[in-house]
Amino acid sequence: MRTMVLFDLPTDTAEDKRNYAHFRKFLVREGFLMLQYSVYAKLAVNKTVATQIRQRIRKNKPLAGNVAILDITEKQFAGIEWILGGKNSNLLDTVEKLTIFEEE
Repeated sequence: MRTMVLFDLPTDTAEDKRNYAHFRKFLVREGFLMLQYSVYAKLAVNKTVATQIRQRIRKNKPLAGNVAILDITEKQFAGIEWILGGKNSNLLDTVEKLTIFEEE
């Protein structure tokens, strides 16, 4: 399953911009990948992990703005239709499993 985070945070003041940057960096550190500017997704191996992800997001959400969290299955995620605006795109669109090995 995938946990998706969609957010709309204010960027009016310098403090708002810092909070926005802090939240976005938190998502990246947590392993989220940006799908669009305010839409991030992360693989969650099961519902328990998805619940833990939600708890960490709640804990790190800025006071101002809106954050939505959505859990979807891999099949639903694979069904996303990407309509791209340019000729060249580096979009990885696959349902194959991704395995990452860390070298020691």
